[in-house]
Amino acid sequence: MVSYDEEKVTALSSELMQACERLRELGRLPREAFMGDPHLVASAKYHLIVGIEAAIDLANHAITKNRWEIPENYADTFRIMQEHGFFDEDLGERLQMMARFRNRLIHIYWDIDNGRIYDLLREDVGDIEQFLAEYIRALQKESTTPG
Repeated sequence: MVSYDEEKVTALSSELMQACERLRELGRLPREAFMGDPHLVASAKYHLIVGIEAAIDLANHAITKNRWEIPENYADTFRIMQEHGFFDEDLGERLQMMARFRNRLIHIYWDIDNGRIYDLLREDVGDIEQFLAEYIRALQKESTTPG
């Protein structure tokens, strides 16, 4: 049985979905328009951080609530979730790479290729959305919701 706080999961899920909506909007822009506007690039970086952080927070919530192994770093949270059957190895590896990219966005922000940001908008936002869908599915499959 997986224990979780429904209110917390709902709040974090909402933040994650809103971030993904914004990222999808930005990803529909032509590459030149996106790359030519520093405000759009900054917005994409912010929403990537929010989306990835929300996914990490959801994973850490389940890990903490169920007293599973303590993650060594943000990427490790997704390995632990994978081991507990929340998603398959392929998605787990992509989510771990996403967490590492989040670290680059936060700590090595001056050395991020904006073209890579655009590519993420077009190709990888679905990984965050897939994480949420599989996370919710795993919680609903066999869960308890007290506090």
